[in-house]
Amino acid sequence: MPFPNIDPVIFELGPLAIRWYSLAYIVGLMAGWKYIVRLTRSPALWTKGALPNGLATPATEDDIDDMLMWVTLGVILGGRLGYVLFYNTSYYLANPGDALAVWQGGMSFHGGALGVIICVILFARKRSIPLLALGDMVAITVPLGLLFGRLANFINSELWGRVTDVPWAVVFPNGGPLPRHPSQLYEAALEGVLLLVVLNVLAWRFKALSKPGLLTGLFLIGYGVSRAFVELFREPDANLGFLFDAITMGQVLSLPMIGAGFGFVYWALVKARAK
Repeated sequence: MPFPNIDPVIFELGPLAIRWYSLAYIVGLMAGWKYIVRLTRSPALWTKGALPNGLATPATEDDIDDMLMWVTLGVILGGRLGYVLFYNTSYYLANPGDALAVWQGGMSFHGGALGVIICVILFARKRSIPLLALGDMVAITVPLGLLFGRLANFINSELWGRVTDVPWAVVFPNGGPLPRHPSQLYEAALEGVLLLVVLNVLAWRFKALSKPGLLTGLFLIGYGVSRAFVELFREPDANLGFLFDAITMGQVLSLPMIGAGFGFVYWALVKARAK
């Protein structure tokens, strides 16, 4: 399959270049924000009595508007710090001044997820919002950002897969002369489309939001399993290679997510039975 001739730069205004990758972050954050606002307008998604203090929904529209900045900072700072610590530590120890140079590329989803989690915890405490319920609302919107981000990775010809002879293999411009798995599209399909559909069907059809923590746990499990699976086809980072000659850093970082996800699911179901 030929690589589509899409310029990573959408347009330039003098020294300012607008890239698909930057647009993916912006669209993902804005779409997630608008979607969570919609959730706050749908109190029927929560069973009466599922939230403390007789709340109809965990947060108000004004709360979600204010949370957008917190989540944005969590994504950017957490994503960059995660990349620095997990994927290229030796380089940044030698060149600490480059650690904040996000325009040079290098973001980690696992780091971004941790950044968002910390920001959501702090925001929930500041506004006295039920933490698990707010986390569920955020969790079911994250696949939107993942979908746009992975499509942007494909356009940027980065994070491509291992060499293969499957019919849909792609020869990436900077991936050498051999065809490779379009692993970015695998991730877009699993972490983005499939996870988005499953979580939202559970929320809208089966009122899973009435069990605080359940959708957060299912997101962590779904993302962790999807990422660990796609890593079987994705080229390991050149500076890391395989860890223990068998697994990748992406798989290592996904394991605690899966474990935490099962913990959230167990807690949510136990709490629901106790009511």
